Amino acid sequence: MAMLLPGLALLYSCEEKEYAIPTPKTELQNDVIKRTIGPHIAGLNIEFAYAMALGSEKGRLISATAEASVSGDEGTIMDPNSYYTDGSGEDIGITVGEPSITEGQKTSVRFVKDTSAATLRYYFKIPESAKGQNVTFNFAAEASTGEKVTYSVGPYKISKMDMKLDLAVKDSTACYISIADMAVYSPEEAAANPEKIDLVYLYRNIPNITFNHSLVAPAAPAQYLPEVTLPTGMNKTAKIRKVWGLRDQHLARMQFGVFVDDPDFEKLSLSSEPDYAINLRAESGTWVETADGKYRAYIFINSVNNNGKSAVISMKRYSL
Repeated sequence: MAMLLPGLALLYSCEEKEYAIPTPKTELQNDVIKRTIGPHIAGLNIEFAYAMALGSEKGRLISATAEASVSGDEGTIMDPNSYYTDGSGEDIGITVGEPSITEGQKTSVRFVKDTSAATLRYYFKIPESAKGQNVTFNFAAEASTGEKVTYSVGPYKISKMDMKLDLAVKDSTACYISIADMAVYSPEEAAANPEKIDLVYLYRNIPNITFNHSLVAPAAPAQYLPEVTLPTGMNKTAKIRKVWGLRDQHLARMQFGVFVDDPDFEKLSLSSEPDYAINLRAESGTWVETADGKYRAYIFINSVNNNGKSAVISMKRYSL
């Protein structure tokens, strides 16, 4: 049996192999990236980027399709622009297809440009009917060569939460908050529906007391509702916890990647909390549980106006 000397064996094993440029694939290929982060809430979009390509010498793209396991709401579309990112990091779109057509669960685009590669955005508008369900998506592309490819993603859990943005509250005039309705009522409207009111918004500048912007249950002690005369029959209590620094991205629309989600409401315990939260500031928030135990909510303070005795709030609500 022939044997290599140790030195020769070392030289042999260290010889470099000649580099060869990989042969590019020319068959039709596709890929999907989910661009949306955070909980999937009814009324919002789930956004995907769907990429497809084949060798330019082989043919061109004919169509692209996205099919959801449930029908999306009006506004479910596939953008017929193909996007790329320029040197400044900006997304640039070039029209390559006809406006998308959505029929039931399927949304399709027919290509009008002679292109062998494209990345299209697909926006699925989450319907109310999908709350609490899992939704899956199947993407497909077809080329002039007759080739077809598919790519499936999911399942994605649709939140049970509801959300309402930018509710304006003002001391004495738009000050009664219904969590069940996710709405703000005037004194006249509240007097006609006292059973709906869970919280009173008020602003007080009291010497030696940091009261300011506050959310208080109607049943709270009178010292937390100074100079407030409640309509007859408005007597609900609530459990309220004030928090700082919880800038939910959906509500705050700021750069913080923090989201209040269903499990946060499910594990929340407010049994020992008071029925008031005073001295609220911009970007603070409150957890609230209604007296009947039907709802929990997170109310974010978007902005405050001391001179106007007003604020803007946004709310996520979870049905128990």
